[in-house]
Amino acid sequence: MSTAFSFARFWAVLIKEFVQMRRDRLTFAMMIGVPVMQLLLFGYAINADPKALPTAMVSAESSSFSRSFLAAVQNSGYFRLVREARSEAEAAVLLARGDVQFVITIPHDFSRRLVRGERPPLLVEADATDPAATSNALSALQQIARTALLPDLDGPLRHLRAGEPAFELRLHRLYNPEGVTQYNIVPGLIGTILTMTMVIMTSLAMTRERERGTMENLLAMPVRPVEVMLGKIIPFIMVGYVQVVVILLAARYLFGVPITGSLALLSLVLVVFIAANLSIGFTFSTVAANQLQAMQMSFFFFLPSILLSGFMFPYRGMPGWAQALGEILPLTHFLRIVRGILLKGNGWVEVWPELWPLLAFMLAAMALALLRYRRTLD
Repeated sequence: MSTAFSFARFWAVLIKEFVQMRRDRLTFAMMIGVPVMQLLLFGYAINADPKALPTAMVSAESSSFSRSFLAAVQNSGYFRLVREARSEAEAAVLLARGDVQFVITIPHDFSRRLVRGERPPLLVEADATDPAATSNALSALQQIARTALLPDLDGPLRHLRAGEPAFELRLHRLYNPEGVTQYNIVPGLIGTILTMTMVIMTSLAMTRERERGTMENLLAMPVRPVEVMLGKIIPFIMVGYVQVVVILLAARYLFGVPITGSLALLSLVLVVFIAANLSIGFTFSTVAANQLQAMQMSFFFFLPSILLSGFMFPYRGMPGWAQALGEILPLTHFLRIVRGILLKGNGWVEVWPELWPLLAFMLAAMALALLRYRRTLD
């Protein structure tokens, strides 16, 4: 064969690659789809400065001063009053469940003490499990405290404008008072690592059987599809628990993350979450023709999971359509559960609203996996 460059041979190889690309439609779709998805998610859905954060108030009085402060809070754009709690206990439950990000408490003698010049305290409690979601809003409160009541401080009260604000703003950062980023990131790593490893490893299971030529032996065995799926899934559940133990030990002894809730409850939730991800991976393995396609499909699932779940960016900073997509993903609900258990000490009552979507996703994913596997048998 001639060692000189041959345009004919080059053209033949080039045409062959284009033909192969046309035949492998899934890979070509991933090459186009992943950049488009990244563009849309990073361009529209990702926002590091969340606004309109849900806020509840506990108001023991309704005066012009309290109404002016609440109006200024809403006009700032960072806060959106969604509930009026009847008591501080109800407000604490709303924070623990994650229904609201802030609670504003106005005492019963607020206006009377303010008129007397006693600088009454006004309490703002924040769910600080994710410091990035609350930092800008809490900074804005300092300016709001200085300017919110200026129109009301006129005439005999004009002297209250000078110096410090007419009331004392007390900010309580609950669950993570020091704003340590590791307290938010490390528990979230449990979900992201499990999602990545469980989906990828299971998606390679069936495709590996095909590529090694052992699929025929598996099909010849007197086993039902559900038995094959459980046989493939259960070993990875054990692997997932090993990963969780390693991460929890590192969280506690390397990063100092507080573990205030029940590890038994977390173990129960882990079974559902791991099974949901394994079922997705098993479904991918029945669709992909080879291990490369299985890896591509797994990445296509993992990318929106990590971006839309609230792991990397504040969940409430995303637009409504992105939050709706995030609610479908199991990682979104698991992150709320694991952070609630470890940092807030949440129990069964607080966990259940996030657990039942995980159960529904797991059952739907298992049904789809079994349906796809029966089709591969046919």
